Amino acid sequence: MPVTHGFNHVATLTTDLERHADFYGSVFGAQVTFRMEAEGDHPRMFILDLGGGAALNVFEVDADDIIGDRRRQGGRGAIDHFAIAVETRDELESVKQRLADAGADIGEIQQLGGTWSLFFRDVDGMELEVCAPVAGA
Repeated sequence: MPVTHGFNHVATLTTDLERHADFYGSVFGAQVTFRMEAEGDHPRMFILDLGGGAALNVFEVDADDIIGDRRRQGGRGAIDHFAIAVETRDELESVKQRLADAGADIGEIQQLGGTWSLFFRDVDGMELEVCAPVAGA
């Protein structure tokens, strides 16, 4: 039995904290719970509450500081993507519509084992996923 309880947060980079927070707020209802201005070598950051004890720690950096090819698996670094959890297929459909309304590049909902999966690209072009359990699986 694991002694952990899942993930606390994922740290990510953006060139525009306000744009990033607006996108995740409008699509997922995420709320900024902490703000820190740049200090020395530490960039400006927000913490976005995603619910369920999960958060995004978002650092604002220059575009030249974001390395890798966000469009190619393997080019995104050692961590390829992360998935945001919702509880039902209906909630996943609702998020899909909110992603479309926000102008996100979205895929189709597909079943991967006991999970419904929807891949999308966020406001910074990062490929991510939203998942919901398949009822009865």
